[in-house]
Amino acid sequence: MAITDSNLFNINTGILQKDACIIIVRTEWNAAIVDKLEDGCLRILAKYEMKNYKVITVPGAFEIPFAIKSFWDNSQLDKPHAFIALGCVLRGDTPHFDYVCKAITDGIVQLNLSLPVPTIFGVLTVDNDQQAQDRVGGVHGNKGEEAAISALKMLALQQSFYKK
Repeated sequence: MAITDSNLFNINTGILQKDACIIIVRTEWNAAIVDKLEDGCLRILAKYEMKNYKVITVPGAFEIPFAIKSFWDNSQLDKPHAFIALGCVLRGDTPHFDYVCKAITDGIVQLNLSLPVPTIFGVLTVDNDQQAQDRVGGVHGNKGEEAAISALKMLALQQSFYKK
């Protein structure tokens, strides 16, 4: 069981780049859950005065890596500084769950290794609706908030590599 660590929410990694461009890619599938993830994510971005973000919607989790790679490849002037993937995959009665979870996980790993900016994994892979509810404001906090915090920390970390 994951336990929310209050240190996760402390951003003391340096001065945040307030104009950093963050792209949130969220799914239509399981929208009631993903809406809450997105709300949490946007709440954190607002708290830290991050205003340069865009939300892109894709049908399902399987499509997230393609959307991120396509956005990166087709951005002309203002390349994003980070991506946040938000979705929810609920276990069903078939192996489809396993294939989608593996595909989205592998896709995010490939993006993190091939793009020069971080892609944050904010996709819930849960057995049932109660587990999802627990992770969008229930006993396990809001994983959308955690995804936004992770993005901000990764931006600060990457920025620290270029300090003189």
